[in-house]
Amino acid sequence: MKKIVFILSMIFIMGQANACDICGCGVGSNYIGILPEFNRHIMGIRYRYNALQTHIGSGGAITYLTTKEVYRTAELWGGWNLGKNFRVMASIPYSFNERVNQGNTNSKNGIGDVSVSGYYQLVNNKHPVGASKLLVQSLWIGAGVKLPTGKYNPADKTSLTQNTNLFQLGTASTDFTLNAMYDIRLQDAGINVAASYKLNTTNKYDYAYGNKASINAQAYYKFRINNKVMIAPNAGVLYENSKKDVDGEIPVDISGGNVLSGTAGLEVSFRKITLGGNFQKPLSQDLARGIVKSGNRAMIHLSFLL
Repeated sequence: MKKIVFILSMIFIMGQANACDICGCGVGSNYIGILPEFNRHIMGIRYRYNALQTHIGSGGAITYLTTKEVYRTAELWGGWNLGKNFRVMASIPYSFNERVNQGNTNSKNGIGDVSVSGYYQLVNNKHPVGASKLLVQSLWIGAGVKLPTGKYNPADKTSLTQNTNLFQLGTASTDFTLNAMYDIRLQDAGINVAASYKLNTTNKYDYAYGNKASINAQAYYKFRINNKVMIAPNAGVLYENSKKDVDGEIPVDISGGNVLSGTAGLEVSFRKITLGGNFQKPLSQDLARGIVKSGNRAMIHLSFLL
């Protein structure tokens, strides 16, 4: 097949504007996964799930303040190739946030922060290896901007049960990302390595979420069936780190941290349609001085080549 799409989230994160991206605890950063391969245009929808616990007591104890937070995001995204080496991608998220504490449930639904990214293909190399195999290498570098389109409630960060300032639809700040992705594939087996850094600015309420960095590596293999269907399982690791938030000029102690996750996914492509999913499980974590605990994350998507 000439047109194959590989899409992974974290996602966290994959950095699209889901809840883990806006939180100050380091649960998620601008995780871009494996960039899709397409010749011209692509459109798709993604559904992300992320769960975490906040206000965990000493030694991991559950207290009356301990809260379960679930973030679900439906996302419309698209990509456009401009010539051979330039690519533009954009996403529009709609979030469904839910918080449960002692049987009481609160929710927030609405548009999240829209993001736009541009990429340049610095390396695009293909050459035969041995008698019958092809070695393919590519390196994309890029930058992006996240716009403050999601609603931000400044009163939430002062609430007793929300002082980690996680439960927001947006950051109310214009933020920037730097991205790089390297892919090497020998025939149908490949390794993809991606790195991202997100620079968060101070919003109009004088609050700045901590800058976030992520790096992930994943291996994949493409199984071809009758030259019509491709099944591509993939697995790897994702490391994310977040600096502390700053409220005014005061660092927020209950923020920042790091998490290491294992990832596994599957992509199925048929002609111009790709269906896929990704699952992330924390392997180790130290978030907000142990007051926040990240749960499992998942993503499914459906994409169309245009």
